[in-house]
Amino acid sequence: MIQLERQKLHDDSIKKKISEGTKTYHSEQKLDKSFPNIIITGQNQNNILEETKTHPLRERSWLKRLTSGMLRSSQQLGDSISNIFKKRKLDEETLQNLEDLLIQSDIGFETAMQISNTLRSNRFGKEISSDDVRSLIKQEIQKILDPIAKPLEINLSHKPYIIMVVGVNGSGKTTTIGKIAAKLKARGLSVMLAAGDTFRAAALEQLNVWGARTNSVVISLYPGADAAGVAYKAYEKAKATHTDVLIIDTAGRLHNKTELMDELAKIRRVLAKSDPQSPHTVLQILDATTGQNTLKQIEAFRQTSLVSGLVMTKLDGTARGGILVAVAIQYKVPVHFIGIGEEIDALEAFSAKEFSEAILGNH
Repeated sequence: MIQLERQKLHDDSIKKKISEGTKTYHSEQKLDKSFPNIIITGQNQNNILEETKTHPLRERSWLKRLTSGMLRSSQQLGDSISNIFKKRKLDEETLQNLEDLLIQSDIGFETAMQISNTLRSNRFGKEISSDDVRSLIKQEIQKILDPIAKPLEINLSHKPYIIMVVGVNGSGKTTTIGKIAAKLKARGLSVMLAAGDTFRAAALEQLNVWGARTNSVVISLYPGADAAGVAYKAYEKAKATHTDVLIIDTAGRLHNKTELMDELAKIRRVLAKSDPQSPHTVLQILDATTGQNTLKQIEAFRQTSLVSGLVMTKLDGTARGGILVAVAIQYKVPVHFIGIGEEIDALEAFSAKEFSEAILGNH
């Protein structure tokens, strides 16, 4: 009973935060004219709004928010580097301490070894400062992340273009769906949302709020309905109304892994009967606060769901932001967006350069 009451309070809090932001949606969108992580290709682009370059004030604002949001990660890493490197010559003991620090920061063993080997080959036996080390780590992290910083591509040769969104409960799936819908709507696309997480009433309520907020149609059935049935109904409706993009929310009950994976596989099969190439994109939403468990989540979903892109959320709530580097090394799946808050504009293009700067901070 207590647990149910806690869940209700949590769900009410989420709905309140979303609703409070609704009235500012249009003014916020006027400030944000750039959506660099969305490329629109294919046919019938007459009504598509062109992307514009990010306004300098907007860019500085985002960089400031990103750096501030990742402060816990940058402080943990940057302060520790300062403690290890105090104008001393680089020796094996120092390198070992750095390797341990990087591994503890969730950046991963491979990255730690790569950075350590670079330092060893270039600066071993020479005096080196903490600033030198931070600069080198930034460069190495950017090299690792550059290949996976990819835009989300919407190919209007497929109509509707279907995006299936997967991830464990609590990772921020529904909120991220709403934010992506807002970006697509701002580009002039019509968007429909499908409530495929049928076992959580709060998920449907939250999706309905985001639907109203972004002026997107929401398709749902009754609580506990077959998720594949919801997906099919949404597809038929999107097809009939010539909707550009259909985004399908899904359940995330990873504690019941077999049942969940069967459900996701069924959604894919049902959609493939109407369009063999659908879903055209499968986005997995990852919660940065889960640290190394993020890797297990990717492994759990990648085979059944055929994940094609990632979104990392909640980077503002953890000191484990380095996990994104480990993800890049191990899986090499494109990262389209990162999130640093619940606001509608708190989801932005993933930039390897910006991330590498933010994770080391200014010390």
